[in-house]
Amino acid sequence: MAKILYVTTISMTLDYFLKGIMTDLVKAGHEVVAVSSPGEWMAAVRACDGVKVIEVPMERRIAPFSDLRSLFRLFQVIRSERPDIVHSFTPKAGLLAMIASRAAGIKVRIHTFTGLVFPTATGFKRRLLMMTDRLTCACASHVIAEGQGVRDDLLGSRITGKEVRVLGHGNIRGIDLERYDRTPEIMELAEKLRVPDVFTFLFVGRIVRDKGITELCEAFRLVASAARLVLVGPFEDKVDPVPEETRRYIEQCPDIITTGEITGQDLLAWYAASDCFVLPSYREGFPNTVIEAGAMGLPSIVTDINGSREIISDGKNGLVVPPKDVESLREAMVKMLYDNDFRESAASVSREMIASRFEQGYVRRCLYDYYGYVLWVNNL
Repeated sequence: MAKILYVTTISMTLDYFLKGIMTDLVKAGHEVVAVSSPGEWMAAVRACDGVKVIEVPMERRIAPFSDLRSLFRLFQVIRSERPDIVHSFTPKAGLLAMIASRAAGIKVRIHTFTGLVFPTATGFKRRLLMMTDRLTCACASHVIAEGQGVRDDLLGSRITGKEVRVLGHGNIRGIDLERYDRTPEIMELAEKLRVPDVFTFLFVGRIVRDKGITELCEAFRLVASAARLVLVGPFEDKVDPVPEETRRYIEQCPDIITTGEITGQDLLAWYAASDCFVLPSYREGFPNTVIEAGAMGLPSIVTDINGSREIISDGKNGLVVPPKDVESLREAMVKMLYDNDFRESAASVSREMIASRFEQGYVRRCLYDYYGYVLWVNNL
């Protein structure tokens, strides 16, 4: 049996993405240590039987003095715990954990890239991001990319010359098909959200500029008389806010509904009450919302970016359009709105396509098999 230490920058990642994985590993007899910054989600992680939780404050932004303190503390934790595997997620945790675990002499040091920022950055920021990603890879013994697009960017931009693995069809969380299903209870809630004879486009995510919200609003302005747009997620005023003009349009347009951040059955009900999912993002790692929408039987409109194009096959379970292209997005929305045969065909195969590639049990088995492989190769 192995001892596996996970490191993430914020505790939400442990709770949302890794809690089930950690529970599985403990049940299989492994030791699991979870390391992250203090936060409200730590309580849920502490509730996992058998998982040891250690808090190490880490900043998401660049903060040299704070980063050095976090690095030293991580080194102390890793040297004390002596895990067989250190596995990090998220950029800052990856950089610090890979440096610390290499310094501590850990043989198996895995970092998973769930997305990359540098491809859409420019100037000094791009060079800095590429440098930190290169350092993370240099200190890691094994590199995983959440999807093929992320892998291609890492290798194509010469971030690393090491093997970069994509496990299964990609994604790190998988989808619980028993939860994401149109059960009678969910459909009853959905009926209360529907408006007769009104087509519903649905967006789920942070309402920020790089999610393509401005383009979505401009495209929707041209079809608003025949549809409504539901935006599920929080506005962010400090990090990448939408332009003020876009914010005013959202607040004033009677055909746009904002719900704020919702989860659980309320979110599932909006999936079930909608006709088409839209994610016009500029960049993604591997967007779970597109997987969730597909599992709930929705066709999707997504942009031609990493992750999204690996989930949606253009013309089959949705439409793929260029990012930042209002006219292409409008045309796709019009097709979904008026081409009933296409929309119904795309909806009919959406859940099946998601189930065949991203079912949660399959995604997790791919990771567990990979752990077995790297432990065997390193005689651990």
